[in-house]
Amino acid sequence: MSPTGKGTTGKGTTGKGTTGKGTTGKGTTGKGTTGKGTTGKKPGGTKKPGGTKKPGGTKKPAGIKKLADADHASAAAAKRRSLPPVLSKAPPVAIVIFGASGDLSARKILPALARLADRGVLDDGFTVIGVARTEWTDDEFRAHVAEATPDGGPKWKALTGRFRYVTGEYDHPDTFARLKDLLDEADRVDSTGGNRLYYLATIPSVFGLVAGALATHGCTTPASDDQFIRLVVEKPFGRDLDSANELNDKIHAAFDERQVYRIDHYMGKETVQNVLALRFANAVFEPIWNRRYVEQVQVTVAESLGVEHRGGFYETAGALRDIVQNHVMQVLALTLMESPTSTEADRIRDEKVKLLQAISIPTPDEAVDRSVRGQYAAGTIDGADVPGYRHEEDVAPDSQTETYLALRLSVDNWRWAGVPVYVRTGKRMPARVTEVVLTFRQVPYLLFDHRTSRDLRPNSLILRIQPDEGITLEFGAKVPGEKFHVRSVAMGFSYDKAFAGAEAADGYERLLHDAMVGDATLFIRSDEVQQAWRIVDPYLKAWSEAGSALQSYPAGTWGPHMADLLVERSGDAWRNPELDLELDSEDLADFVQ
Repeated sequence: MSPTGKGTTGKGTTGKGTTGKGTTGKGTTGKGTTGKGTTGKKPGGTKKPGGTKKPGGTKKPAGIKKLADADHASAAAAKRRSLPPVLSKAPPVAIVIFGASGDLSARKILPALARLADRGVLDDGFTVIGVARTEWTDDEFRAHVAEATPDGGPKWKALTGRFRYVTGEYDHPDTFARLKDLLDEADRVDSTGGNRLYYLATIPSVFGLVAGALATHGCTTPASDDQFIRLVVEKPFGRDLDSANELNDKIHAAFDERQVYRIDHYMGKETVQNVLALRFANAVFEPIWNRRYVEQVQVTVAESLGVEHRGGFYETAGALRDIVQNHVMQVLALTLMESPTSTEADRIRDEKVKLLQAISIPTPDEAVDRSVRGQYAAGTIDGADVPGYRHEEDVAPDSQTETYLALRLSVDNWRWAGVPVYVRTGKRMPARVTEVVLTFRQVPYLLFDHRTSRDLRPNSLILRIQPDEGITLEFGAKVPGEKFHVRSVAMGFSYDKAFAGAEAADGYERLLHDAMVGDATLFIRSDEVQQAWRIVDPYLKAWSEAGSALQSYPAGTWGPHMADLLVERSGDAWRNPELDLELDSEDLADFVQ
């Protein structure tokens, strides 16, 4: 749910058909129930025999219970139907995908658009124009779209028949002459209304080139105030602070900042967005969301997969650039920032930038002391043997690229001063999981001795971002039985269970929709990008020196031993996500009394 609440228009209210009350708007009417005000009368006004009573003690027929159960099920279904639509209707637009023949377009962008179409989110005045170097005809591009979206429904298939394709270099005049002709045609034939959304799904090195070419050929300025032109830029946005600043300069020479939407699909996940609701809609959490009550913060982004067929890309990126500079910094900013003054996009982004500016930037020597780099060796995942990183496809046999990274950060402001923030990410770890854990301080005096409280851990609040999105609160409870034994238990909220039957939009669906409607809340502003690079740049410089340590860890483990020592130096320990599963699955009756 976007903080701005755009597009959640209801369709009337659902009546309470199971209690005999009428309905308003477009609600559902109860079946077999009598409307309000007709009590004591049969249909048509016939009176019941006066004073007639049911025989005392007579049981209701079995069919009554079935009807009651059916009414409850109907009410539950009505409640689900009464939920507002997840996304509002997008305006007419022509989306131009640069790099349309590539992997990102096929895996993420086109399937997301197909789901939006079949939900009725896309306007009738919608089309896609693909641009790439691959020599395709319009029909070949449409066939590629069909192959990438096998689950697309009739609404999507009706739209794809109008999709067009341009073959050419990303800065050649002929490419843009053809593109402009097709955009004009889309306005006339498909009623796209002069609105343009340019999506840069190319390799990062040509982001600036495409932006400059769009400006050179007059494709960046709307024809009127009623139209819009926007640019969506994929990550990574630069390789370091200098290259990010250079790319910003190139893009700003072609587009205003308000036209630029830097995308990070993590920001489209429900739990990431729900951090705002958890913190600022609940009085029970906000008073304890600070250094007085929180002892430490941990962020874990773990993947069980290796680099798969992306070895060539990963050799140029590594865990710091691929995950920490963007995903982790964005999640941290939302988790630790101060309350914005409103839900307007720039008010939220202002507070995110302030938080990033409060993160201490180390010297290169301090960066070495506060970080651990690792690279996975051969090991076992889910019972299967997997190779080490250096034996993956397109990876150098002596590669020094990190597949694991642990950092100890500090936030220098009144709310978080003195609270260590631990960050780790890695590939080939035991499970795929992303979570943020706030561990609270111990009670000042524990009444119970070690024997009766040996299974009691500090209270924790866990924000699960993937795979099963939700929130868990851990606290102590007495185990049933004669003896007094206290242990940690978990109270959980799951999106799938709490909002069963509700529509769900994945990260790309949500962010593509927001780019079309002009909601920039979940996109990254240029000053956010710059500050995130300022934080991680010292680590890049420290690791570029000869002899920088790279620790090895077996695939299927939670990382190198040195990462444990990084945390233990402060008297803390990593919280492995599998502990959450233990709390949910253990039977309290199994504990010895």
